[in-house]
Amino acid sequence: MAKLYFYYSSMNAGKSTTLLQSSFNYQERGMETMLFTALLDDRFGVGKVASRIGLEAEAHTFDDKTDIYQAVTNELKRRKLNCVLIDEAQFLTRDQVFQLASICDRIGIPVLTYGIRTDFQAELFEGSKHLLAIADELRELKTICKCGSKATMNLRTDDKGNVIKEGAQTEVGGNERYVVLCRKHFMELAFS
Repeated sequence: MAKLYFYYSSMNAGKSTTLLQSSFNYQERGMETMLFTALLDDRFGVGKVASRIGLEAEAHTFDDKTDIYQAVTNELKRRKLNCVLIDEAQFLTRDQVFQLASICDRIGIPVLTYGIRTDFQAELFEGSKHLLAIADELRELKTICKCGSKATMNLRTDDKGNVIKEGAQTEVGGNERYVVLCRKHFMELAFS
């Protein structure tokens, strides 16, 4: 039986790198993959999964209106698929998460999703919430806080390094906008 996987972490834990390595592993064995990334994340160009260490690959994009199940079934008319990989999975909708489960259950293709668990206010993203609820396997990717402890939280900052405590849940950015911290240091800064 094909499974739905959710690889989650704070920012800067290597989710995109791991996704690209997984896709490469399939391709190296002569298998076909289909990659997706969020349309709103255009830091490295639209339709690109890119890692901070310089790896990248072209990908299909999704927004809240994309029917991923239909996109995969359309792609299957052109070629065989052995795996579907989703970057920025936190931006999936509830319906899209259930579409991914249907890709596993009805079509028999494993789906590997990669995303951030919580936002800068320690709230679950919609996609992450539903993946945590129904994924067959949950795998945490780890990175470290400035103190050396496991980082699990994302702190948003402005261009001067000041902590941002309010605002829209989604603001695309990297090291210039976010700092990864352990819960203790996050709580000290975000809720002080």
